[in-house]
Amino acid sequence: MGFRLIAPVLVLLGWAFAAKAEPPPAESELRRNTQALLDAIAPGDVAVWGRLLDPKAIQVDEDDTVRDKTQILAELKPLGPGLTGNLQIDDFRVALYDDVAVVTHEDKEYLDYHGQVLNSRFRMTDTWRHTPDGWRLLGEQVLAVQQDPPSIPFDGNACAYAGRYGLTGDIVATINCKGQGLAVERAGRPVRTFLAETPDVFFEPGFPRTRRIFQRDAGGRVSGFVDRREERDIAWKRLP
Repeated sequence: MGFRLIAPVLVLLGWAFAAKAEPPPAESELRRNTQALLDAIAPGDVAVWGRLLDPKAIQVDEDDTVRDKTQILAELKPLGPGLTGNLQIDDFRVALYDDVAVVTHEDKEYLDYHGQVLNSRFRMTDTWRHTPDGWRLLGEQVLAVQQDPPSIPFDGNACAYAGRYGLTGDIVATINCKGQGLAVERAGRPVRTFLAETPDVFFEPGFPRTRRIFQRDAGGRVSGFVDRREERDIAWKRLP
């Protein structure tokens, strides 16, 4: 085999070996520690968390509750009767700087809740500090990864939502019923599509934080809607 043929093969082999290269030792240790913490949640294994938590650890969970190490350990309890589950790392990224590491990981949760299976995802961002005893978790922020809800069938031919809605005298949205959802148009903006979650409640695919909730008057006629982001509403009124 001539050099012209050998060289490209060696380059390709080099790429293959590089792709299979082991992560740095610190990253491997941090990943093992992170998975150990996740594995300890379902059985409520206080010993694992007690060992890997820094004495000054602070955690903010997905419900915006702030806990110190003592409170974190007190909160750890085994899953109750009829519940089984686990958490597995799905995406793991590390930024190292001297004796500090910032880790962000997205985790898949499997929970069998009395025979009904729930699949959820969580995004955690952790700050680790390297000590003589190894890496210790100093800070953690937990977020529930929001997903689109399932949609329900929607009859566009019997649509009570079509019309013009005003936020102010100058800001107007036009809603039309198309296919399995609503098409919302505003001047100078792309058309947005909303699907029905429940009667009078619609969501925009890809934006699970918001809902468009239609309101009705005493006679049952649609009188407007609110744009709801979490618990905050912006009201729109139906125009004649």
